[in-house]
Amino acid sequence: MKFLLACFFVGAFGLLQAQSVVKLQQWIKNGASGAIEKQGFASTALSKADADSAVQTVYAYFLQKDFRSLRHEWITRCMRADSLIMPIDYRIYGEKPEGGRSLYISMHGGGGTTTEANDGQWLNQTRLYKPAEGVYLSPRAAVDAWNMWHQPHVGAFFDRIIRAAILTEGVNPDRVYLLGYSAGGDGVYRMAPRMADRWAAASMMAGHPGGISLLNVRNIGMMLWVGANDGAYDRNKETRIYGNWLDSIAVADKGGYAHETHIIEGKGHWMDRVDTTAIHWMAQFVRNPYPTKVAWMQDEVSQASFYWLSVPETEAVSGKTAIVEHAGNSFTILKNDYKTLYINVNDEMIDFDKPITVKAKGKTVFKGKVFRNITDIWKSAEIPKDRRLIFTARIEVE
Repeated sequence: MKFLLACFFVGAFGLLQAQSVVKLQQWIKNGASGAIEKQGFASTALSKADADSAVQTVYAYFLQKDFRSLRHEWITRCMRADSLIMPIDYRIYGEKPEGGRSLYISMHGGGGTTTEANDGQWLNQTRLYKPAEGVYLSPRAAVDAWNMWHQPHVGAFFDRIIRAAILTEGVNPDRVYLLGYSAGGDGVYRMAPRMADRWAAASMMAGHPGGISLLNVRNIGMMLWVGANDGAYDRNKETRIYGNWLDSIAVADKGGYAHETHIIEGKGHWMDRVDTTAIHWMAQFVRNPYPTKVAWMQDEVSQASFYWLSVPETEAVSGKTAIVEHAGNSFTILKNDYKTLYINVNDEMIDFDKPITVKAKGKTVFKGKVFRNITDIWKSAEIPKDRRLIFTARIEVE
């Protein structure tokens, strides 16, 4: 009798879970009006299979909202974001691997000069590098300015480029790379840390860091290139300083900050294409969207999420930092400047059948089980990233 009752309750619970996903689909079909957390089905505990189904449903919903525009922008080679336009040029090399193509986003030089000069730099960038495999894409900066590659709109454009490439060319979201020359190298210094959860690796060529921190690049490959005689703006000196910093932190933080620094003797701002070997070096890296340690510092363009960490938008302020380690169901907060910090999880990170422990300053600040639910799935999917950065549950730490 006890066995029959147990079977009944397990079966009923499974049916309830399945109904939650069906109700989610119906809610979306009816226009998805109202806050997700106020929907009765959104707080129900889900099985792994139903959570996977819910993730797919939610991801498809947010993707289809932009599907036509993304596809059109890709085909016409003209991306649009924040009322701005970013022309793109791309070329496809090699056979498509089983897991999907690679994508290389390559930023041109120029900056605060004439439109014609920046157009010329863009044309040069379109043919500067050639991967053995992948989509090699060179965007034309949306504005003509010294900081054209790290203004607030750049992240929105890069997000659209990545999503469009996944949709139209079957790009593998774990094989996306960033590189840039001169002003484009300036952009790598800024955009590699800012969007590190999207890159597998990045390579900076002949750029200037402008005092930016590279703390966030812990989990990607990072390459620095400069001519030994490239003394304008102290590019050569600054690159050496940053290379030394990466050397030091890689020793102190085992397992992080894979990098190489190349100071090319006898070369000035133009390195005579010696730096083209960076393409092969970057290709060995594959993004891990669930690293065992996340180091996250907000730069001048703040954001609400980074890998499996997130914060309320009101708390995403320049300079704030969070560093968290993860081993199975245990999390350790090493540094946290936020009043509220969210730790987002899924089945690739934890065992939902066991409790989670979160520690900070030697004390346990959370201990207990969490459950997969549609509310947390929806909230992590609202931020336009890729499917692997959607999480099925979250822990709130105050």
